Amino acid sequence: MSTSLSWAVTDSWTMTRRELAHWARQPVQVVVGLVFPVMLLVMFGYLVGGGKGVEGDYVDFLVPGMLALTMAFGLESTMVAITQDLNKGVIDRFRSMPMTNGAVLVGRSVADMLQSAASIAVMAGVGLAIGWRPHGSFGAVLGAFGLLLLLRFAMLWLGIWLAMVAGKPELVQAVQILVWPVGFLSNAFAVPSTMPDWLGAVVEWNPMSATASSVRYLFGNPGGADEVWLAVAWPVGLVAVFFPLAVRRFTGLSK
Repeated sequence: MSTSLSWAVTDSWTMTRRELAHWARQPVQVVVGLVFPVMLLVMFGYLVGGGKGVEGDYVDFLVPGMLALTMAFGLESTMVAITQDLNKGVIDRFRSMPMTNGAVLVGRSVADMLQSAASIAVMAGVGLAIGWRPHGSFGAVLGAFGLLLLLRFAMLWLGIWLAMVAGKPELVQAVQILVWPVGFLSNAFAVPSTMPDWLGAVVEWNPMSATASSVRYLFGNPGGADEVWLAVAWPVGLVAVFFPLAVRRFTGLSK
């Protein structure tokens, strides 16, 4: 058992290093992934404005919401990479090696999580520069960042499964469009009470809204709500459904 686990970890780390090596060859894609959420933050914070119904500073409300929204961005790079490996025969070559089944997916997911952590760091730095301040305890702030990464992990495995269902890189863009309603039909930018009743109800049930509200609560920012249990339950439920679906789909495609 320990030997099998050791091989699985080693194979997954090898695949992770493969994905990280792609960053050096495609730096523009990495930079764009980091800069795009910053542009949205600046746009909504300064150009579009907002804050209707927000009790307190809008920037303190907006930054945690944008951090949650950022966890939905950049999934297409992972989805495209997986479909390219499947269509170019890379998976067939890996299959001929003594490699743990699923290590390719795990390696890709680890690389994605590392980039997501970098995105959070960049966004938090920009937020501090424009006036955002977390007021929660050190433990609460760490918990907030943990919830953000948990949401990303859930979104990631949903994206991996959708990528393998799509099957081709050119179809990934069509699938990626599904992420936008999830992101923008949330409380990232506005308070649900200011929306029409039907729309507010949709926003309240959005998993991203639970994370945004909980992160605001842990940061001690306006618009927060103690929904940490819900912010944990939603991603865990999504992972419980889509992780095995993704692995099963990958195993089926690899035969």
